[in-house]
Amino acid sequence: MIRELADRIESVWHTYLSLSEYQLPEDLGYVEGRLEGERLTIENHCYQTPQFRKLHLELARVGEKLDILHCVMFPRLDYPLPMFGCDLVGGRGQISAAIVDLSPVMEGLPADYEAELATLDRPSFVEERDLPAWGTIFSSHCRFIRPTNPAEEEAFVQLIIDYLRIHCQRARAIAPTADTMAKVFSGQHHYCTQQRQNDKTRRVLEKAFGVSWADRYMTTVLFDLPEAMPLS
Repeated sequence: MIRELADRIESVWHTYLSLSEYQLPEDLGYVEGRLEGERLTIENHCYQTPQFRKLHLELARVGEKLDILHCVMFPRLDYPLPMFGCDLVGGRGQISAAIVDLSPVMEGLPADYEAELATLDRPSFVEERDLPAWGTIFSSHCRFIRPTNPAEEEAFVQLIIDYLRIHCQRARAIAPTADTMAKVFSGQHHYCTQQRQNDKTRRVLEKAFGVSWADRYMTTVLFDLPEAMPLS
């Protein structure tokens, strides 16, 4: 499921967006370490486009115990777009957690997003999961589940791709504007601040690489943001 989703995310990006390379720090593009005696690898794929300052797809693996897919799209500040994000966490042949959302950075999702999301089939899943306490950033369209069979896995992958397709199409359809940059910056800053409170992610990184490295990775690769509004 994770490999299929990674391939389909990159395919949608190449179909709808004009990609160029996003330069990560040299030592953070591909990382190896040890966690509880198991080999840990982190592989990052990053791009940028006229609408997005960073498209980030991360694939992580801990031996045969744990596989993770993490994806976030960071719009440029002059594009008043929500934050697309999805995660899959799996181990020993099954997915334990799957989440997708288009998270607003201003007052709710734009009307065109709401209209298009309303046209999608809303699949039902047996095990809907509760959002974490810091998950106030998510929209009413956020889905967080534990898939119970291959049919649910396939349905959730398709849901992620549908959200992603809508997001890429809407991004291409709007023009940049400076009018809402301060609000977009504030919303993205809040989104990243909340995401950095994910203790499960931080604990894994700290155990494998240490506290300072984990903090640098969280703030440089996973949820980075300029510290202040640009002057121009």
